[in-house]
Amino acid sequence: MKTNFLRLLALLMAVALTAAACGDDTEVPEATADEAAMEDDAMEDDAMEDESHDDDAMADLPATVVDIATSSDDFSTLVAAVTEAELVETLQGEGPFTVFAPTNAAFEQALADLGLTAEELLASEDLAGILTYHVVAGKIMAADAIAADGTEVATVNGDTIEVSVVDGNVMIDGATVTTADLEAGNGVVHVIDAVILPG
Repeated sequence: MKTNFLRLLALLMAVALTAAACGDDTEVPEATADEAAMEDDAMEDDAMEDESHDDDAMADLPATVVDIATSSDDFSTLVAAVTEAELVETLQGEGPFTVFAPTNAAFEQALADLGLTAEELLASEDLAGILTYHVVAGKIMAADAIAADGTEVATVNGDTIEVSVVDGNVMIDGATVTTADLEAGNGVVHVIDAVILPG
């Protein structure tokens, strides 16, 4: 009789342990599912927050590379030349564009070197070709230019410009980039200290 009692007790314990194990199996997936849902929600929130930051950053940028040029009096000669060459609408397009923008001082030096007046430059048949030689299709940031040291990059003009790094300065066909990474919604502008000429 004692033996029967022990067998019964052992059977009851086995049933209890089995029930407990089954209970654990059913509860774990539920807890895991809840945690996964919470993680998914957290990831969605992070993604939405990152996207919101990106949208805010884009909203703070000038709409186009033309807007960057027109926002500074230091580019008035460049703006006049782009307008005369009827390139404003093109540079307001979707892009992206990389523009190497000479300052007024750079144009003054170029005019002196070429023996031209500003009026003669604006009337030149080569004006559009000179300006598009300062434009590259695509968005090239300063870090990209540094990585491209010693290479040639195709311009919208069809010719290539040489990119180099000298004493830590990015050079474009011998002109020095004085201010880099002025971003716009359709590209980026780098200010250069000289007018570069094709050929």
